[in-house]
Amino acid sequence: MISHFQFQSLYENKELPGWKFSFFHHGKKYLGIYHHDGKIEWLSTVPDQNHEDKLKSHIHELMLYHVYDR
Repeated sequence: MISHFQFQSLYENKELPGWKFSFFHHGKKYLGIYHHDGKIEWLSTVPDQNHEDKLKSHIHELMLYHVYDR
């Protein structure tokens, strides 16, 4: 379960795509960049293989809701 999900634009011009995000998962903080094409670049420790795909799916859903479905 992801908790304390936050994101912010990478650019001053907020209309340009690209966002930094952070969240906690199992007590560990993760940081990354969500690119306009949906690619996720981890800035912190990469989640283990068992969790990474599920976390990416959750991040995509959150970004679609918060950014694209406004």
